Amino acid sequence: MLASCIFYMFFKPEYILILAFTIVVDYYAGIAIENTATQQKRYYFLVASLVANIGVLAVFKYYNFLNDNVTGLCRIFGYTNPIPYLSMLLPIGLSFHTFQAMSYTLEVYRKQQKAEKHFGMYALYVMFYPQLVAGPIERPQNLLHQFREEHPYNYYNIVSGLRLILWGFFKKIVVADRLGVIVNEIYNNYNSYSGIAYVIAVVFFAFQIYADFSGYSDIAVGTARVMGFDLMHNFNYPFRSKNYTEFWRRWHISLSTWFNDYLYSPLVFSKRKWGNRGIVFAIMITFAISGLWHGAGWTFLVFGLLHGAVLSYEAVSKKFRKKLSAKMPALVYKKSSQLLTFCFLAFTWIFFRSENFSKAFHIITSLFTADDSYKKLLEPALLYHFIIGSAAIIVMELLQKVYGEQKFHDYIQKQPMPVRWTYYTAFCILIINFGYYGNNQFIYFQF
Repeated sequence: MLASCIFYMFFKPEYILILAFTIVVDYYAGIAIENTATQQKRYYFLVASLVANIGVLAVFKYYNFLNDNVTGLCRIFGYTNPIPYLSMLLPIGLSFHTFQAMSYTLEVYRKQQKAEKHFGMYALYVMFYPQLVAGPIERPQNLLHQFREEHPYNYYNIVSGLRLILWGFFKKIVVADRLGVIVNEIYNNYNSYSGIAYVIAVVFFAFQIYADFSGYSDIAVGTARVMGFDLMHNFNYPFRSKNYTEFWRRWHISLSTWFNDYLYSPLVFSKRKWGNRGIVFAIMITFAISGLWHGAGWTFLVFGLLHGAVLSYEAVSKKFRKKLSAKMPALVYKKSSQLLTFCFLAFTWIFFRSENFSKAFHIITSLFTADDSYKKLLEPALLYHFIIGSAAIIVMELLQKVYGEQKFHDYIQKQPMPVRWTYYTAFCILIINFGYYGNNQFIYFQF
């Protein structure tokens, strides 16, 4: 726990007090929920815990966003907003460890998890440093018991963990950060580009965010595995998805299952008499909140609503799509579905990546403009990043495709020692020589 405290305090030491506040509240709330006999009082303790967690999230992440909108409304009606703007940094990983903390009290309330009586054990569950700042968002059933178990030296865990870390470094430093140079160039100077350049930026950002976030998850899971702890995998080849429903079963799995278990399913159950309308209602509410979870801005809300709209369509059109698939060759239907899914995903990420609607709409309306602005990317400095980034995408996708659902690093484990060390050496050389070492934090650190 001390190591996790030190790790967290490297960002902004005083913010450890915020984490301490929610840990204390949830620790005692969990015990109170378990020891209280009446359902109503148990519910009150749960609400107190959720209010504390969501309150902290609201103040640090959404206060200024809401205040800006109040200011805008006041101006429309000729008033001045008296509420002050707060200048404060967002605590790293706030959305992640807040959701992990809430899952604990919710599971205790549902009687799916015993309340943790050891304060240090519970504190470690919330602030376990490998996944503290960007997940995966673990459930107490998977993680808490591991802190009580002995973890003796295990050669396989250490080697497979380090191998996973190496793979994560490749995805982050070589793939994501190289692509980020091109994406940042185009998005930061969007008035100087259009057409093909925008298409390149949109496609590159899709691979950038995947390599960046899944790379972090690999590093987090690998770091925990070296110490003997088992964290869930957060990605399962999401770009192979044939539809959005499948995508959200493969992308950021810990978050999608969190929303499914604690928001979507209860909403669907409460509106079960509405039929399909209840399903659509639950989906749209869930993904509106999911969009805002990713960021305090209207562009993030639109990002979430677009996903919700497509998922709603898929929910009510199952019979139609099944009939359509029966009329087409299986391979054609599969590949066309994968392509359409990826294209629309990349499109929604325009709102995710754009700071405002002006930029997003400018890019969208200019995607298919015919001009030669893309030639600016042929300048030597940018061309180098373009070539390396493109090649890195190919390497990453080919390795994942060739070895199918069997993870590439697990395949390497089964090879003779000379093959394994050739792989290690090759990837170290790739990372050292072709990695981009600018000041690039992980994209999801901001959430």
